[in-house]
Amino acid sequence: MQTIKITTSQNIDIDYEVAGLGERILARLIDLAIFVILFLLGLFLGIMAGIYAQSETMVIVAYVVFLFILVFYDLGFEIFMNGQSIGKRIMKIRVISLNGSQPNVGQYVLRWLFRIVDFALIEPGLVALIVAAVSEKPQRLGDIVAGTMLIRTTPRTKMNSIVFMPMYDGYQPVFPLAAQLNDRDIELIHEVINSYQKTGNNVVVYNMAQRVKEHLGIQPPQGMNDMLFLQTIIKDYSHISAQADTL
Repeated sequence: MQTIKITTSQNIDIDYEVAGLGERILARLIDLAIFVILFLLGLFLGIMAGIYAQSETMVIVAYVVFLFILVFYDLGFEIFMNGQSIGKRIMKIRVISLNGSQPNVGQYVLRWLFRIVDFALIEPGLVALIVAAVSEKPQRLGDIVAGTMLIRTTPRTKMNSIVFMPMYDGYQPVFPLAAQLNDRDIELIHEVINSYQKTGNNVVVYNMAQRVKEHLGIQPPQGMNDMLFLQTIIKDYSHISAQADTL
């Protein structure tokens, strides 16, 4: 699986697994299948309503509603479902910015507008397929213009391999406020620790430690370095989460 290293706004290098062409195509086919189902359902309901009301107006309304859904389907879902359509969610891929953050509305609109070029011109989808196949990320034209890409949402590091479970029941968390974090935060901290172990770059550890301290509003005890601080945060989060699961 192809990966790409992205430097976040906190100057932290994180590896993401890039969504493959097969996953993108299957996600698109799922979305197209949904279109077909909605079209047939809308057509049926429109015809039935038209027959019942003895008017063609309901049939026209059904077509207009379907056309609206067809045009704005991807844009609406990506904005309100964190970069995912139904097909993308099923295939566990989503749209992100090239800096690793969630795209803004303008970026979603840009990649949506370029669907005309990617999917409507020449053969349907041919431009998107060719550009995605030859680009580095890979990206379709709309992604290149909008500064976005598709990644897999399944974490490269599973939580059960991240979390250090305390060995005794009497363990007392050093930082109880670690409970305010979530699984994704812990995954990110673990990725930073892994990055340091591979590269020896302690800047990423410092940046992550500062970010966590500011987010939780805490200061570690004197003598606790940034690496130990992050490892303790993981340990505390693990213990607090395990205790919550037993309640």
